[in-house]
Amino acid sequence: MEISANQSIDSIAKIFLKTTQSTLKTSTGKEINYANTIQKITRVSMMPDLTCFVQFGGDYMGLVIFNFSDEAAFEIYRQYMINMGMPEDELATSISDPEVTDTIGEITNQLMGQMIKSVEEKYDLNAYYGQPKALTISSAISLSINDTYTENRRLSFKINNYIFRIEIAMEDTEFINVADF
Repeated sequence: MEISANQSIDSIAKIFLKTTQSTLKTSTGKEINYANTIQKITRVSMMPDLTCFVQFGGDYMGLVIFNFSDEAAFEIYRQYMINMGMPEDELATSISDPEVTDTIGEITNQLMGQMIKSVEEKYDLNAYYGQPKALTISSAISLSINDTYTENRRLSFKINNYIFRIEIAMEDTEFINVADF
């Protein structure tokens, strides 16, 4: 069975939905919900307030951007640290605290590891990813991978009604199952 380029990125996006939901639920102890719609977008952007991006390559390549509102980033940070046993009175009190961006970067690293593993299990394709870069920004910045033919998707999530999004840019690629020949 041949999977078209659109279906390939959508398949990766669905893996991101499940992986993000499962990984964050485990690490925060909170329900993570995702929208039932995957959006096709023209480009990916880092958005305010806290953003984290990471490039991946290997058998397939792309760029992933995690965009968090202040509230969503702080809630994920807070619940993650409490779930790890950190006393509430020792937690950062502001999104500008480096501990928050460091924690979001670490969580992004865990999400990427799980995503890469899930794609390998499903498609027998390997990839690697760089160190996630987390930062706070006040205005949007568009990014692109070094490929003129990309597909882009946006995924929306909620934790305690705080919204965060994942934007994926992936080379125009088709996954073709060899067993179908």
